[in-house]
Amino acid sequence: MPYEPPTHTVERSIRATTGAKVIAGVDEVGRGAWAGPVTVCAAITGLRRPPAGLTDSKLITPKRRAELAAELEQWVTAHALGHASPEEIDELGMTAALRLAAIRALDALPVRPDAVILDGKHDYLGDPWQVRTVIKGDQSCVAVAAASVIAKVRRDAMMAELESQYDTYAPFGFAANAGYPSPVHKAALAELGPTPHHRMTWAYLDALPRWRHLKKVRVSAEAAELESGGQLGFDF
Repeated sequence: MPYEPPTHTVERSIRATTGAKVIAGVDEVGRGAWAGPVTVCAAITGLRRPPAGLTDSKLITPKRRAELAAELEQWVTAHALGHASPEEIDELGMTAALRLAAIRALDALPVRPDAVILDGKHDYLGDPWQVRTVIKGDQSCVAVAAASVIAKVRRDAMMAELESQYDTYAPFGFAANAGYPSPVHKAALAELGPTPHHRMTWAYLDALPRWRHLKKVRVSAEAAELESGGQLGFDF
């Protein structure tokens, strides 16, 4: 489907209203997965024209997405990734894990941003960062779109490498589903149970009679919030 390419409108607005000069776009991938980390990319782009075809990573074919990510990693002024492991997600809850991954990404940049643009409507980063949230920022904002593509390609590659390194993970289809719900993933969980890379506090375990005893319970009420609107994926 046709789509409007992202622009620098948000970055220009932040510069004009706050005086910020270095602005990072931040996006995450892996929030709704059953397995693997949540990954955040922070990208600084300046106001240069982006590579052709840049938009939300979910709107790009896997082949073009990989090509575009390689272009973007050379084109951006700077970028960095941060991850929060399944264990950290289980311990902290998704909101806090996202913040941890985002801080790791921002801290890994060669320069500290004056402001951050977060995709979505919720500011999971908070003080001391100056944050602007933008709904569908991965489609409308150049820096966030760049972060979206790089994060998606890099996390997908991590999950594919995990499958290639360990034969026991092949039935889960991580190379194809990146740890997200899928029929193959569902069947492997039912038969083999979760791996060390699965999130063990999540509700999918409630529907696995052979494995539900492995589910962990987070103690704090804040950390027990619903991690993702799409975490169930399937009705077993």
